[in-house]
Amino acid sequence: MTKLAIGSPAPDFNLPGDSGRAVRLSELKGRKVVLYFYPKDDTSGCTQEAIAFNGAREAFAAAGTEVVGMSPDSPKSHDKFRAKYDLAFPLASDESKEVLESYGVWVEKSMYGRKYMGVERTTILVDADGNIAQVWPKVKVPGHVDEVLAAAQAL
Repeated sequence: MTKLAIGSPAPDFNLPGDSGRAVRLSELKGRKVVLYFYPKDDTSGCTQEAIAFNGAREAFAAAGTEVVGMSPDSPKSHDKFRAKYDLAFPLASDESKEVLESYGVWVEKSMYGRKYMGVERTTILVDADGNIAQVWPKVKVPGHVDEVLAAAQAL
């Protein structure tokens, strides 16, 4: 597992997104970016998190910050998820898990004694120069978006 250090360059990516568009981190340089990694579209925690980020989108925009969600779900799944909850930010699809691995969020998990690989819910704030400004590992959804927004506003 990769451990990304504060101040190190955020790994660039070019992934398929929802609505047939590509999502590239390098295209967002010059703006702050919240990358939030989540396990699966349309599950309870992931839906709560997406709705919370979506509800704060104007505040993030006012702070000069873009929000990008990423999971291993397909672009088709992202299209449905985005439409169902009227999400106004891009969702990147990393079906190969290469980008998830480069950010260190594709990890071994355990549920009911069974081990499996999955996304560890994590949020990364990238500064306008493309460097990692802050990392929130093992995110608990309640109150998380407010904490990320405060960090983006202070950056």
